[in-house]
Amino acid sequence: MKKLMKLAMILMLGTILLTGCGAKKKTLAESVTVHVTALKGPTAMGMVDFMDKSEKGEITDNTYQFEIVSAVDEVTPKLVQGKTDIAAVPANLASVLYNNTNADVQVLAINTLGVIYIVESGDTISDISDLKGKTIYASGKGATPEYALNYILTQNNIDPETEVTIEWKSEHAECLSALMANENAIAMLPQPFVTTAQTKSEKIRVALDLTEEWEKLGVDSALLTGVVVARKEFVEQNPAAVQAFLEHYEISVNNVNKNIKDAATLIEKYDIVPAPVAVKAVPNCNIVFITGEEMKQKLSGYLKVLSEQNPKAIGGMLPADDFYYGL
Repeated sequence: MKKLMKLAMILMLGTILLTGCGAKKKTLAESVTVHVTALKGPTAMGMVDFMDKSEKGEITDNTYQFEIVSAVDEVTPKLVQGKTDIAAVPANLASVLYNNTNADVQVLAINTLGVIYIVESGDTISDISDLKGKTIYASGKGATPEYALNYILTQNNIDPETEVTIEWKSEHAECLSALMANENAIAMLPQPFVTTAQTKSEKIRVALDLTEEWEKLGVDSALLTGVVVARKEFVEQNPAAVQAFLEHYEISVNNVNKNIKDAATLIEKYDIVPAPVAVKAVPNCNIVFITGEEMKQKLSGYLKVLSEQNPKAIGGMLPADDFYYGL
């Protein structure tokens, strides 16, 4: 009799344990609300297909709440305070956040390569060497545009301090005004400002793509604009939701790049830029979806270049391996 009772208790305990395991698996797959924030511009463009499908109820695995903001200053507190779970941010800001939040931020994917171009209202620039002795109107001093330009010039044996004149403006719009006002003027501009400039004057042409110029240097990195990050706590608590987000996001990026007219309509719908500008800008915005080892290689190399110029640009030090999701 005692043996039978003992056996019954063992069977009951086993049932409870199995039920508990089943409940745990179910919890991991439960629908959750995912708060997503993106910066207005190229870093948000790749999300518009995802946003539209979610809004229409075509994506039902989780509830996705998207918000597009105009300034970096609006994104940072949302992440730090836990008000957003996933965010599309400048690549160097991801490192700054990691270093300033006790490694509480992970990068999920690269979503935008370089979107910086040298443009001119003339026809004098066809190679980096042609910039020697010229004046370049630019904005972004103390940020990625300055570091990228300095790096590319230096690697091409041009001293940015003595062999070119860089007139720093406070905004991209000021560079655009200078470009329009002066014949044979040269400016460093990002997309979609390049396309906006070309819609205002047929004289303005793209002379150099700084992403291509970076690649010509043959280093294990890339000129980057944006990445997608997530709070580490959210990643650890919701692994299935993070994976689902990435799958939807990859499909969205592919659709934006393949169906540019449809994407442009959505880009206007979400008040990023007008559709006519988006149609011309998207092919030059280098919208991508890069994860895993390739993400780590390109991003870590890029951050190293910035760190060598100014450690503060990446938050003081290079992130550790736990910065890179999935590795």
